[in-house]
Amino acid sequence: MSETNQDRWAGLKPEARALLETRDYSKSDLALRLGTSGVNASEAIDGRASLGEAWIPGVELFKRRVYQQKGRGYFGELTRLTEGTLDRIGLAPRQWASALMHRDSAKGFHIHPPFIPAGEEPAAWFQKLYVGSSDDYSLRPYDREQWDVMFFLTGICEMLLVDERAGMPRRVMRFVIPGDSRSGPDNAAVVIPSGVAHALRNVGNEDLIMVYGTSTVFNPEWEGRIVSDVEKAPLPPDWDRYIARQ
Repeated sequence: MSETNQDRWAGLKPEARALLETRDYSKSDLALRLGTSGVNASEAIDGRASLGEAWIPGVELFKRRVYQQKGRGYFGELTRLTEGTLDRIGLAPRQWASALMHRDSAKGFHIHPPFIPAGEEPAAWFQKLYVGSSDDYSLRPYDREQWDVMFFLTGICEMLLVDERAGMPRRVMRFVIPGDSRSGPDNAAVVIPSGVAHALRNVGNEDLIMVYGTSTVFNPEWEGRIVSDVEKAPLPPDWDRYIARQ
């Protein structure tokens, strides 16, 4: 602590003053926060041009407009396959599903295997897809691997993404997306490529309801678990001891 701060806290016991620290309320670099403490979805979307190497190739975040309807509630489109982000990248989900997560619950890290064409080396293939020919979306084998596109209707989702594709820098993205029930500038959808581990948790005070589309029909063999103990609901220790009795 500076001498000024020491004077400010002179009324405290020396032991307490020695433990004091002050919080830094200034915002650090956007790219740093994206990979560490996290950002709001709108910050990531608006600042994408400046994020450069911090952005995971293939990940898309796009804003959604939610319209408040006085006396009735609200209305929000999910997406259109004829315009916007999904049309631009050529992703037309083959399956749609919904999920509900209770308050303070989470879905642990999981990942879907990328398709590697015969004769291709994985690292070179990813360089071709996401670096050399990053704008040629027709090269992406959406029908051979699972990509996800997620929308949130209620609750507040904190999402973490980790790039685990061979030969790609191990980038981390962490951001928050509120559901449509909390309309505002952070309402957004997210596209997650295969090979990118993802986890999410409900950090709001209501159930989180999500709708998501997948580029292929769900294949249970394509869902790899990495760190998912958070999904377990262990019994109280005394219950376990009682059940284990012979």
